[in-house]
Amino acid sequence: MYKAPSRRKNRSRPAFTKPNLIPILDAVFIFIFFLLMSASFIKIYEIPSDVPIISSGKPSKKKPLALTLVINNNGVQVLSGVPSKPINFIKKTDAGEYDNESLHRYLIQLKKRHKSERGVIIEPQIDLVYEKLVKIMDAARILRPTDDAIYGKSKEGIQERINVLFDEMIFSNISSIVKTRAN
Repeated sequence: MYKAPSRRKNRSRPAFTKPNLIPILDAVFIFIFFLLMSASFIKIYEIPSDVPIISSGKPSKKKPLALTLVINNNGVQVLSGVPSKPINFIKKTDAGEYDNESLHRYLIQLKKRHKSERGVIIEPQIDLVYEKLVKIMDAARILRPTDDAIYGKSKEGIQERINVLFDEMIFSNISSIVKTRAN
């Protein structure tokens, strides 16, 4: 009969065996790979909005346009100057939507008179659906190729076509909550 060597009998097994971490690490690296791959397919869009800047320089003699769009339940009120004075009111359409096309046409006429101005203050006084706010902002900032051409002088004094209306947007009333979907 075969007798096992005494070395094998006396060897004691450890009470705690180390877990095999290789499968766990493989899963973590695969998970990281998929996160990186999916992140490249997500497109995040942003509409820049600047914070008002206080200047220590001398104020210019030219009165600023200080364009403000006050959005309320009845439409969009256009204000100008310091202090703000109403210069136009764009009512909602018969369907109850904001008349962004009339607002856009009016802002083009305003831009023709104030070619160097680029700032606009957006002041929503009501809770507003996000998509409606973006459409109002687009009406105020985008100059379409089909719109009348507006020419102004560059810093170098060269006559050039203006490509934007009022694209430097500042939100005046941040406390108003913007809804993300229609009611």
